[in-house]
Amino acid sequence: PAKSIETNRLILRELEPSDDQGMFAMDSNPKVHQFIGNEPYTDIQQSRDDIEHLRKQYKLNGIGRWAVIEKASGAFIGWAGLKIEKNMNGRREFYDIGYRLREEFWGKGYGTEATRAFLQYGFHELKVERINAFTERDNKASQHILEKCGLCHTEDFDHEGKPTFWFEISRSQYEKQQVK
Repeated sequence: PAKSIETNRLILRELEPSDDQGMFAMDSNPKVHQFIGNEPYTDIQQSRDDIEHLRKQYKLNGIGRWAVIEKASGAFIGWAGLKIEKNMNGRREFYDIGYRLREEFWGKGYGTEATRAFLQYGFHELKVERINAFTERDNKASQHILEKCGLCHTEDFDHEGKPTFWFEISRSQYEKQQVK
């Protein structure tokens, strides 16, 4: 059975091939791609390829980005979660937390809710020692989510020619914040 996590307003679950329409609705929007250096998608096959790639990560690494479903409507609103990234900002390998939501679901706290759920999953279920994230310097909304969830901006680096902020949180930092 596919894994899933439930929060107050969201169901987080492994991506399925049937998520292709929702993925394409998200990734064909230029505003969604503003800070990720990609061109907006023009063909649903691009979304199908992404889903296939992400599903391979589940098998290979036991983790990858998951679908974010709004409980109230059952709508696919984006993806979020942990994945193993390699060779970035001097790190050979690290757990990266990330999220991408359809524009009509921005500003509702869903990114924060999903991020909190995946931090708990990473530290409690996967027993990782540290979780990182990175955003373009100008992506204030994403930085706000990371900071609200307890990650700290620790470094600046250049990623694909763009000034980028590096964030991290250790398991001990996370546990201290849960006590407050």
